[in-house]
Amino acid sequence: MTYKRILLKLSGEALMGDRQYGIDPARLAEYAKEIKKIVDKGVEVAIVIGGGNIFRGVAGASNGIDRVQADYMGMLATVINGLALQSALEDAGIKTRLLTAIKMEQVAEPFIKRRAVRHLEKGRVVIFGGGTGNPYFTTDTAAVLRAIEINANAILKGTRVDGIYTSDPEKFKDAIKFDSITYKDVMSKGLKVMDMTAFTLSQENDLPIVVFDMNTKGNLEKLVSGEKIGTKVDK
Repeated sequence: MTYKRILLKLSGEALMGDRQYGIDPARLAEYAKEIKKIVDKGVEVAIVIGGGNIFRGVAGASNGIDRVQADYMGMLATVINGLALQSALEDAGIKTRLLTAIKMEQVAEPFIKRRAVRHLEKGRVVIFGGGTGNPYFTTDTAAVLRAIEINANAILKGTRVDGIYTSDPEKFKDAIKFDSITYKDVMSKGLKVMDMTAFTLSQENDLPIVVFDMNTKGNLEKLVSGEKIGTKVDK
């Protein structure tokens, strides 16, 4: 395997499937099957998932909710998604642990770095919920932070597009895809890979980011096996 330990970043919106909001059980089951393929190959997998399918802190703040309160609501949404993904993974026969940045012992373990690493070493998929546990930070930042803490080889950002383009490929037919790109070029071209805080943290710690299409069956397995899938960002 090209990557021994990865952090998979998924958006909450990805769990909606074809729905307008909420969680699509069929999409969860598909993701669980894809993740199982790489777990069976011995890859250690940690996951951070967003909460946009349920509640987005920034959107809530723009509608009159206090920003701090709105961000905490968004963090709780990520825990709901984490529980749903945990259930789907366990239905697929994968041992999992859900760790949260906000303590809620009845449903998850509190995040402790050494505990998370130990779970990974034992072959369990670790889901990190609750973002960073602090307002004003996105789940992108949480993903990079957790990836650094557990010494992941890379962040694999699963999206609905197959990489990074010069412009939005869903809006512009002439958009050109990058097979690989440096941190510096992402900054100079103004490309949106992650929010600036997360991206800078990744750059400072030499943590590669691979953006790929998670909805295409087999992509995740091919990626960790060394095939050129998506777009890789590194130095």
